[in-house]
Amino acid sequence: MAEFRKDPIIKRWVIIATERAKRPNDFVRTKVEEVQEGFCPFDYGNEHTTPPEIFAFRPADTEPNTPGWWVRVVPNKFPAVDPNTPLRKYGRGMYDAAMGFGYHDVVVETPDHNSHLAVMEYKNVEEVIWAYKIRYEQLMKDERIRYILIFKNHGKDAGASLSHPHSQIIALPIMPKRVQEELEGSKEYFEYKERCPFCDIIDEEKKERERIVEENDHFIAIEPFASRFPFETWILPKRHMNSFHMISEEEVTSLSKILKNVLYRIYSALDNPPYNLLIHTAPTNLEGKDYYHWHIEIFPRLTKVAGFEWGTGFYINTVPPEDAAKYLREVTIE
Repeated sequence: MAEFRKDPIIKRWVIIATERAKRPNDFVRTKVEEVQEGFCPFDYGNEHTTPPEIFAFRPADTEPNTPGWWVRVVPNKFPAVDPNTPLRKYGRGMYDAAMGFGYHDVVVETPDHNSHLAVMEYKNVEEVIWAYKIRYEQLMKDERIRYILIFKNHGKDAGASLSHPHSQIIALPIMPKRVQEELEGSKEYFEYKERCPFCDIIDEEKKERERIVEENDHFIAIEPFASRFPFETWILPKRHMNSFHMISEEEVTSLSKILKNVLYRIYSALDNPPYNLLIHTAPTNLEGKDYYHWHIEIFPRLTKVAGFEWGTGFYINTVPPEDAAKYLREVTIE
């Protein structure tokens, strides 16, 4: 029988449609479709075709915007927002609007055009996470910025316009609605129970052990109880901290291992599907110190959002998270 499940933080309902349950090989047809391209500005030797790099990990004897790097951070050539735009809010009658101020950067994860995080060496993934952290801390210093989103689109169906492995960072002067809902729901939970709801989720998952994909000393990867999508996966730090930039050196190493392993499990079990990855973290004013908990969310793009979802806000998930976790746990990490 189908089952309604409620997210304990933002109180969103989902339907786990067990009578429609699918196995991983039912989704093989969704294998990532590579973006058709000729010239790639992110390839080794093409550094002069991107905007000047913000920073790069490279030998000390190499010049910026030249070969030699292994991770590179550059402004997006076609940004959604612009740091040179004035920060000005205004009204249009009853409507609110603002100038498109913000930062939009690209993290080029490797010089290897045909690689991606799931199959990189752990050290390469660790370097990408360091690039996230460094750029995040740089952007936090701009007092006009309220929220910083780090995200990755893998595959054309997930929104990638270039197939070269890369992530994006967008810093905004306004709070995203989804994050605000998480903050408000977490605060309400904390005021009632005096505990962080994400910490409670970790404790509950460790107790039940049905939805854990993998864990190490510092992180745990789970299929959420009220998963919206098949194989939706969260990675949470075991140490309570509300902002991603608080991660320690030891935790960066641990995160690189569990992130690479989780992505490899998805890659192997689902035949390299398109996916979206994002880091949800506290706003730059560090709201939610006691009750919010930063985390990574990964969504393999296996199904389409249709009329019922748009009309109700409910999601129909055809793979129970308990089954999804089992499938992913069974993948052998090479």
